[in-house]
Amino acid sequence: MLDSEDWGAIWLTIKLATLVTLLLILFGTPLAWWLAQTRSRLKSVAVALVALPLVLPPSVLGFYLLVSMGPHGPVGQLTQSLGLGLLPFTFPGLVVGSLFYSLPFVVQPLQNAFEAIGSRPLEAAATLRASPIDTFFTVVVPLAKPGFLTAATLGFAHTVGEFGVVLMMGGNIPDKTRVVSVQIYDHVEALEYAQAHWLSGGMLVFSFIALLLLYTFNPTRARA
Repeated sequence: MLDSEDWGAIWLTIKLATLVTLLLILFGTPLAWWLAQTRSRLKSVAVALVALPLVLPPSVLGFYLLVSMGPHGPVGQLTQSLGLGLLPFTFPGLVVGSLFYSLPFVVQPLQNAFEAIGSRPLEAAATLRASPIDTFFTVVVPLAKPGFLTAATLGFAHTVGEFGVVLMMGGNIPDKTRVVSVQIYDHVEALEYAQAHWLSGGMLVFSFIALLLLYTFNPTRARA
């Protein structure tokens, strides 16, 4: 059965995934819109940077984030000068690492949804003298709702399943940085297979339900 540390890891994971998903939707939406609309030569570079976590080993990404946010890194020196302290081995550090690692799982579905809208609805809105902001919120967002659903589902599920990045950035501090994936690793390392089965089985069921809902209610976007 699950003990208090297991439940603490579950709660921390849900808290982390919820916050990261909301932040990625907030900041990833304008980025995805720019990628869908721009004809800049830098688009291919930006797309490659966004997709980099898909192919980069999580330990590599976590290592460079750890170095850059450490006491001698540029980000670490900036946060210290601002009186914010250091981000590694803190919950905010987990959030920052998860934002980078889950970025493509939110931006790419949104970009695909925006590109699928086409130019006709935007041109029709322009003929009615709608401002770009009005057009985005009254035309683009409603038409791209399936993309937002896909992005939120994948972003949340992917953050829940993180291991390498969160371990590198957050370490293994109970109730502060120890998420479910790290807790499973601890159980296995201690040969506590019963507890590992409970948590792993819960992760398996959660992942299946998330994908089932995604493919049931949004099959076209999910395939994309």
